Formats: sequence, structure tokens, C-alpha cells
Amino acid sequence: MDETLNDLDALKNRLKKAPALVLYFSSPSCSVCHVLRPKLMQALAATYPAIARCHVDIALTPEIAAAFQVFSAPTIMVFFEEREFIRKGRAVSVEALLEEIRRPYELMNA
Repeated sequence: MDETLNDLDALKNRLKKAPALVLYFSSPSCSVCHVLRPKLMQALAATYPAIARCHVDIALTPEIAAAFQVFSAPTIMVFFEEREFIRKGRAVSVEALLEEIRRPYELMNA
């Protein structure tokens, strides 16, 4: 599914190594997160297999959330070549997010 990261340095290293990465910030008390995360991660794996998928629990690692200026869950960030390309929060459409990722993903894999 996705890799859970609890260390800021490990996350920064993962960002450097991955040409593309989706970072999903959630909280145990977030009911949207429990429904959205598995759907999104499955859709990403099926549609964009070259994108790394990582998860951060903001309740366990508030320092990571703060470093990425994330203050609510869910927050989804998409990075290409270590640069933030997309940031979405709360109400997220899986289909719309996949469509936003399509063009840069195609350019990355051209």
C-alpha cells in the first residue's frame, strides 16, 4: 500500500530519492482519512505505479506536520523532483486528483 514515515530525516531522504511522491497526512480521529486513504492509495498504485506513496500520522509526528505546514487532516501533497506540485485538504476527489497528476506524470515518464 503505502510507506508510513515517522522520522523527518527519513522523509526528506525519501523525497530526494523519489522522482515523484504522494504524501498523505492523516490523524487517527479523522473519519475522512479512514475512508479516503485506502481508496486514493489503490487508485495511485493502479494508475501511476512510478509514484512513491507515503503516509504521515500527524498525531504521532507533529514535527513533520509542522515542517510541511500541515495543520489539518487529511492533507495530500504531491511532489515531483522534490518540489511541491499539488496540495489538497479535507474534501478531496480521487478522480480529480488523479487527473491533476496525469500531465506531470506523463512528462516525467516520457
